[in-house]
Amino acid sequence: MSIIFLVATDAMTRLAEFDIVIDARSEDEFANDHLPHAVNWPTLNNDERRDMGTLYKQVNPFEARKRGAALAARRIAGHIDHEVMDKPKHWKPLIYCWRGGQRSGALALILGQIGFQVTLIEGGYKAFRAAMVQDIARWVSSLHFQVVCGPTGSGKTRLLQALATQGAQVLDMENLAGHRSSVLGAIPGIQQPSQKRFDTLIWDALRSFSQDQPVFVESESKKIGNVSVPAALIDAMRMSACLNVHLPDDERVALLIEDYDALVRYVDDFCNRLSLLTAIKGRCVVENWQAQARSGQWETVVQNLLTHHYDPAYWQSIHRNFVQFNNSKTIAPNDHSMRAMADLAHQLLMSAPDGCDSK
Repeated sequence: MSIIFLVATDAMTRLAEFDIVIDARSEDEFANDHLPHAVNWPTLNNDERRDMGTLYKQVNPFEARKRGAALAARRIAGHIDHEVMDKPKHWKPLIYCWRGGQRSGALALILGQIGFQVTLIEGGYKAFRAAMVQDIARWVSSLHFQVVCGPTGSGKTRLLQALATQGAQVLDMENLAGHRSSVLGAIPGIQQPSQKRFDTLIWDALRSFSQDQPVFVESESKKIGNVSVPAALIDAMRMSACLNVHLPDDERVALLIEDYDALVRYVDDFCNRLSLLTAIKGRCVVENWQAQARSGQWETVVQNLLTHHYDPAYWQSIHRNFVQFNNSKTIAPNDHSMRAMADLAHQLLMSAPDGCDSK
């Protein structure tokens, strides 16, 4: 039998050494968050875990362990039948559960008895997450950020996408968060990740970046929908050099109607979301915007939202929070199209290869 125990801090730096990372927790635990590129081999599934917890508390721990062992043995046998039979002897799995205890230990014991070199994370997911949260600050301090600023509809996200396509380092937090970071920013059909999952996605992205090149990131607020940007990251962004994207109002309106096409198609959903602004703007104003939307006056309602809601809040926030914004370099795409954003990204990367010029 060959089982190696690895502390969480070492596991973070050695993930790539293993042929597979196996999460032995239940499906719901895995969905809430998991290590990068992990696969889910539940030792107990959702229902079994719930039932064993009830048995443990309401009957006694010994009976729960007996029943749990029988369930775990059958489930592990299924994993071996479906996932392990084709694996060579030199196959090296890394396994964890919640605290590195019985669920991952049972799977590791059997795989080790077969003859595989198995590695377990000491303290399991709980220890890994604690170490990872601290490691975010370390990665942030080693990188330099170029913050892409500009009011709603100026094309910040499109520019980030164009920069990424052309090989620049881009941290697209709205993509990771599954949200466009505004009261209307929920994306139809997309569920936001949990806070834990968002943190892991941020960490995994940060560790992929080189310290020799800038990381382009949008001027986000502390929260993107229901998730919060890690404190060390938002603090670093607010101290970083800025680029100010300028786009005329008519182009901004056109861009937003394109990007929020699902809301245009489902006007009732759009109007329901506008209701969230009632406490800020007043019932009469919001009802007027809703009437404009229902009558198909999309350019008018979007322009009104920009002029009376988004822009005032944006300019107040950007001047208050991003200390280098007053020294930012203004950049302007020809229009709101992806082609124009690609041209702007090319110009930006060619004129300032190090991405640090904010004069």
